[in-house]
Amino acid sequence: MKRTRPPSPQTKTLLAALLSQCTQWQHGYDLSEQTGLSSGTLYPILMRLSDRSMVESKWEPSQHEGRPPRKLYRLNAEGIAFAVEHTELTGMRAQHLSPGRA
Repeated sequence: MKRTRPPSPQTKTLLAALLSQCTQWQHGYDLSEQTGLSSGTLYPILMRLSDRSMVESKWEPSQHEGRPPRKLYRLNAEGIAFAVEHTELTGMRAQHLSPGRA
């Protein structure tokens, strides 16, 4: 039996930040700055959302020699639906969200 429980306040905060710019890829550092979540909280949530197929990620090569690539994150269609359901979002805003992005 699949266990379901509501997302934590920290997860809701992260979902709201991802949803606010759902068509853009975002760095973990920027998400940490937006949400106030520490990396020890933020990255495990991102991993869980990714494992549940709600967040997609990709690597961005560094523009500076000698620096490692950075990982980018964004919600996919399932993640957008989950975020709309579990965050404080008006119906009008939800109607304008487009899950079909390239």
